[in-house]
Amino acid sequence: MTLTTAEAGKILADSFAPWVLELGLSVEETGDLRAVLRLPWSDRLAREGGGMSGQALMAAADTATVIAVSSARGGFVPMTTVQQSTSFMRAVVGADVLVDARITKLGKRMAFADITMTAQGAPEPAARASTVYALLG
Repeated sequence: MTLTTAEAGKILADSFAPWVLELGLSVEETGDLRAVLRLPWSDRLAREGGGMSGQALMAAADTATVIAVSSARGGFVPMTTVQQSTSFMRAVVGADVLVDARITKLGKRMAFADITMTAQGAPEPAARASTVYALLG
């Protein structure tokens, strides 16, 4: 049972640390095995040189995985990151980032996801990540 974007937004609002909420993430889309979040551009997230910080992108990928797993399972369950690997391919400057998390395997105790992060309007991704989660509930 896929979550609605409103249900996923409530999970986002209720289940994450205040500093994650300060990123301003919003749920754009949910599906059986995916979720798309928007990370809005902010000068506060820029590093020297004006590009969005890798830390913000990694946190957004991690958060999108939780929403994708929750959507695939039909609701939130406690879970924790086991592994995350991120590759940065190009800078994001002055644009929102669409964070597309797709579940590649969903088991009873583990979930695996691939995440593509693309600056809005860009033809190619700015970063890619893969995550592994332990499902605790």
